[in-house]
Amino acid sequence: MEQKILHLLGQADYSPANVPQLIDQLRLEPRRQQELQHCLKGMEQRGLILRTKGNRYIVAREADLIAGVIQITRGGRGFVQPDESGIGEIGIPESGTLTAMHGDRVLVRLDVRSQGLRKATPEENSGTVVRILQRGRTQFVGTLQKGRQFLFVTPDDPRLPGAIHVPEPRDVGTKANIGDKVVVEILQWESRQTPPEGEVIEVLGPPDKEGVDMLSVLRHYELPLSFPKNVLAEANAIAKSRPDNQPSAEECAGRVDCRKHDVITIDPDDARDFDDAICLQKHSKDQWKLWVHIADVSHYVKPGSHLDVEAKKRGNSTYLVDRVIPMLPEALSNELCSLKPGVDRLTKCVEFVLSGEGRVVSSKFYAAVIHSKRRFTYKEAFATLQKAPKGVIEQMLYDANAMAQKIREHRFKNGSLDLDFPENKIRLDEHGKVIRIERIENDISHQLIEEYMLLANEAVAGRLMQLDLPAVYRVHESPKEKRLNDYREDVLSHRVQCGDLTQRPEVQKLLAKLGTIPIGQALKIGFLKSLMRARYAVEPLGHYGLAKKKYTHFTSPIRRYADLVVHRALFEKTPLQVSAAKEIAEHISLTEKNSADAERDSKEVKLYAFLEAQIASKKPQAYAALVTDVRNFGFFIDVPDLGLSGLVPLSAIPDDFFTFDPARNQLLGRRTRRAIRLGDNVTAQIYRIDRLKKQVDFQLVSERPERLDPSDRASRGTRRFKSEPPAEPAPKKELRPTKPKFFEKLKSKKKSRK
Repeated sequence: MEQKILHLLGQADYSPANVPQLIDQLRLEPRRQQELQHCLKGMEQRGLILRTKGNRYIVAREADLIAGVIQITRGGRGFVQPDESGIGEIGIPESGTLTAMHGDRVLVRLDVRSQGLRKATPEENSGTVVRILQRGRTQFVGTLQKGRQFLFVTPDDPRLPGAIHVPEPRDVGTKANIGDKVVVEILQWESRQTPPEGEVIEVLGPPDKEGVDMLSVLRHYELPLSFPKNVLAEANAIAKSRPDNQPSAEECAGRVDCRKHDVITIDPDDARDFDDAICLQKHSKDQWKLWVHIADVSHYVKPGSHLDVEAKKRGNSTYLVDRVIPMLPEALSNELCSLKPGVDRLTKCVEFVLSGEGRVVSSKFYAAVIHSKRRFTYKEAFATLQKAPKGVIEQMLYDANAMAQKIREHRFKNGSLDLDFPENKIRLDEHGKVIRIERIENDISHQLIEEYMLLANEAVAGRLMQLDLPAVYRVHESPKEKRLNDYREDVLSHRVQCGDLTQRPEVQKLLAKLGTIPIGQALKIGFLKSLMRARYAVEPLGHYGLAKKKYTHFTSPIRRYADLVVHRALFEKTPLQVSAAKEIAEHISLTEKNSADAERDSKEVKLYAFLEAQIASKKPQAYAALVTDVRNFGFFIDVPDLGLSGLVPLSAIPDDFFTFDPARNQLLGRRTRRAIRLGDNVTAQIYRIDRLKKQVDFQLVSERPERLDPSDRASRGTRRFKSEPPAEPAPKKELRPTKPKFFEKLKSKKKSRK
């Protein structure tokens, strides 16, 4: 019925009609009025149609109304990702967000500008929120506070309203005290001019109590601590039906038997769910055969089962700093599906024939059974590759690395962008306190597995497109031309040569150059900010960062629902409906974003506690940092060893007074003549932390000036902006006659005048 309604409303001679008129025009029997109204309501909630005055219906798109999910920045601006493909992101000014909150589905009126006879220029889409279609969530974590006449909750998330008015908490189990972390549910919010109203539904406890920090993250992002009983029962039943924790002979029958192959896995040292395994063998004089094995989760998790419904709801596993919230119960994720060494496991395999230069000659796809021979950690694999190989397994690892590097070289020649940054791994003790922070580089052990997974993902996407099967693709759309041009102007302002960034070779050339200059890391961060966010879609729109026209996610079905959907689409006989695939793509794009935010916040709360302890000890640690932006009130830095960015306010530099030179985009110290510019390396330590605003301020460690700018006579006439005053005014220096003869001459002149 939905398609019939859209067809009718989309006709050129259609005039807005109400329900009785639609029944007549659709030639429906009167008894189907309730069915029609239910369908219209659902379409209205999804933003497909709009109900106007007189309860008449029109197609929303024809009124320049577009439905999508809004993301709110900390500054209050919004960005809507439309449901409809091909429109691109829509910017929403703070004044045009209505009462939309981060993650809401909204209806946006697109701004349509008069063009006249002028030539069209690329501009970012903009619009105004006219309706909230569906709240992304209504429950939030915050701090209970007391005003003069009422209680209110200040949300932890700075993207939310500043205060939510609440009555005295009742029937919440634990007594609520002012300053406690609580969960609040928003019940009503009429306009931006009035604060939202809600009620406290759970008291988490004092913010400094052990465990409350992570519980706050779990509650804020609505991450479950356990699985429903029916899901656990289903998983346990599957595991118990295989007493030796291996597939039965009947399950292995009909599959390609790869158990004699030298299959290996390479994963992080703390991993328990092994999704993927590889094997490489010499095929002929000039060719190699590669097997990429992926855990066959679809064999155990059937569509519509309790396991499938819960996995779809979660969308993916979430890796917090102190725990994993898995997509599937451990009986499957860490056991029966995990490609552990020494046991039989079912897989879906992509078998490649590769040329000696690393190019794909052919590929095929089938169900297999393997018996992994060895599990490597990344550290073990890296160490093994640094020495001469011993034995068949190590020789295969050595050959696999050589082949992966050839594939990697071809990938970058084809236009792939080097956007990798090192990651930080936070290690905690049994009380949840930070022990150390490890820097994880993207070395050859990571690249080895990465290249083979990319190869498999691309091959599967190509096969799905060839068969014209509905599926879910991983897409990364090209950045807006305006954003690239704005970024280019920023690069040129720092006297770094830069070509037309709408041309991929110029982007590659710039990224290569940025890797060789001091300012490069800071500018590379700026480039990442100009890119679109990767997401899932039913249309194979390609992947800008990887320079691949065909790309999907196939290699991690234990921890990503997208991969499970792709396995079913490729190997099962019942095709996935396009409407169902679109719904899944939209949902898992949101769950992925939610998990990424939760993972970031879980790291931040532990780092904040770690840094607050340094402040309390009055012995803060010094960190190497990179200047990433310069303003008249201070400069922003990136601290790689912490994985944090923050501000160095000029008020935190008491031994000098800095002025901002906008022409040269630098800060200049009056006393030391020290210049602070983008890309400078500095040494900083923690200064203060604002948990509510999620802001970290640093201060420079006392050190000898790294860069003096003695000249700058020309810049003395340049307009400068006074920033925040120093914390303490510098003591006035006592003037002493350093040249007695000069003063004697001055006295004699005064006497002669008299």
